[in-house]
Amino acid sequence: MLIHDDIFSWHGWGGKLMLGSGKCRLRIYDLKKGIKNDLMHLRPIIVIVSDVPDSKMEVRSATSHVATLVAKEFNIDPHRMLWIEYYPEHTYGVDDKYLISEKFDAVEFTWHDGNAIQPKWRTLKPPLLDEIKKLVNS
Repeated sequence: MLIHDDIFSWHGWGGKLMLGSGKCRLRIYDLKKGIKNDLMHLRPIIVIVSDVPDSKMEVRSATSHVATLVAKEFNIDPHRMLWIEYYPEHTYGVDDKYLISEKFDAVEFTWHDGNAIQPKWRTLKPPLLDEIKKLVNS
């Protein structure tokens, strides 16, 4: 069940210059809520972040910082959370003739003292990709 869908803003590390600040679309799903079944999930909290056009920084560039803030602000156990970066399909070039397909990347972090560090990206593949797409499209 979708429990949060909004723009999430973060402050960076640049003081008055606000370096590293940005915003993204943040969707949080809690698989423990909604449809009742006996299925247990190792990671029942699914967080999907995606870039927004008017942000000063891409999520990928600050993913550890953003994951740390989201886990703290929403009181999420990071070891029970699946962090996903979503990049929608888009076109580019003259007359938009080139296409980049949509992409879902799972990001694994090492957690140290409540902070996400050392992100490692991997492209989601079926069947997990299919389940995530169902969530996003519902």
